[in-house]
Amino acid sequence: MTSADEPSQHSPAPVPVEAASVLVSSRSGLIARTLGQLRRPIPGAHPRLRFEMPPDAETELAPLEGTDAADASDATSGQPGATGTAGKTGIADRKSRSARPAVSLQQPIYIGFMGTVGVGLALFLYFMLTHTEQLLLWIVTALFIALGLDPVVRWLEARKVPRPLGILISLAVLVGIVAGFFATLIPTIIEQSTQLITNAPSWINNFLNSDFFKNIDTQYHVRDTISEQVAKFFQDSQAVGGIFGGVLGVGSTIANGLFGALIVLVLSLYFLASLPAMKRWGYRLAPRSRRDRVQRLSEEITGSVGNYVIGQVCVAVLNATFAFILMTVLGVPFSVLLAFVVALLAFIPLVGGMIAAIVVILVALTAGWQTAVFYAIFYFAYLQFEAYFISPRIMQKAVAVPGAVAVISVIAGGSLLGVLGALIAIPTAAAVLLLVKEVYIARQDKH
Repeated sequence: MTSADEPSQHSPAPVPVEAASVLVSSRSGLIARTLGQLRRPIPGAHPRLRFEMPPDAETELAPLEGTDAADASDATSGQPGATGTAGKTGIADRKSRSARPAVSLQQPIYIGFMGTVGVGLALFLYFMLTHTEQLLLWIVTALFIALGLDPVVRWLEARKVPRPLGILISLAVLVGIVAGFFATLIPTIIEQSTQLITNAPSWINNFLNSDFFKNIDTQYHVRDTISEQVAKFFQDSQAVGGIFGGVLGVGSTIANGLFGALIVLVLSLYFLASLPAMKRWGYRLAPRSRRDRVQRLSEEITGSVGNYVIGQVCVAVLNATFAFILMTVLGVPFSVLLAFVVALLAFIPLVGGMIAAIVVILVALTAGWQTAVFYAIFYFAYLQFEAYFISPRIMQKAVAVPGAVAVISVIAGGSLLGVLGALIAIPTAAAVLLLVKEVYIARQDKH
């Protein structure tokens, strides 16, 4: 054979176009059959039941396309020619209900029985509220977190991110921040506790050997009194048991706190995932004639709460960043931990910044009074700048509450629910003011 024939022997035979199309179609059919097998339910498994919303009456009574109103009314009534039967029946029912005699005041047994039932229901409701206070606090906290994260999830949805993935990203960031705080807090506490336990004996010995204590002991016999009180304490079984009871109480408090954090996280996940459905259900509870107005007010209230939480997060991050930079420059100890503390306290309106400043100044005194003075000057100047320039620009889309109402609401919320009440006080006050303006004042203007 010649050398020209060698390439033709080694090159593959060309595939016809028809065979290639048949091969592609067979592969696509195989993939479709495989996906169909995967989508089939497992034998013996049942789909999860869902509590669906009942259809709207407007959609049921809406006439079909291509039919007139008489045919639609006939189809609705179920009998041909019964166009006005339903309306006449409804009018007759209303007349019969209005014709029924009202409860007379001359029926003391009935009135007394219903009054007793009402008092019993009120007492039962009070009993339930007092015994489920912790659960209600968890629910309110989870709902507040869900409303705060909902703008972030909707922002991710606008960027073509699926809602479940956006929920997971938002909660992962939140859990990461909380975990970072505790990861910084726990080693610092362990380190400081170890130093305290290590240095405590030397501090006690130095104090006992000082001239000040020797003079006091010579005059008042302090050493003998302390020895007698310590011996009496260890001889008292109740006092020793109280120590172990206090340790167990601290342990149970920590366990309850961790359990509550887990419950709040799970409830926040569920609330955030089902928030659109919860809103739809809530709107359906309102009368159809007022449903649009209720929806508009509810969306404005929930949007203001979400924007308020996002605004507070931005303000807290800026506050903590400035405090961390200032503490690092001045050499304040535990700057990372104190920055987390400043960020958490910045969520408390009005007084959070002042409390954070006092905490950091007390820690800065351990490095010298000059450090504490410089930190106080620069940080209080930043608080003024934040109050007049940063917060108004960040919070302009959130809530607008008068200063006196904000102060009163924060004090009242803190007195009722503690830190949580102070956090939700301003959004609650803004919601109440919005309802008063849109409902009560609007109604009064019509008369």
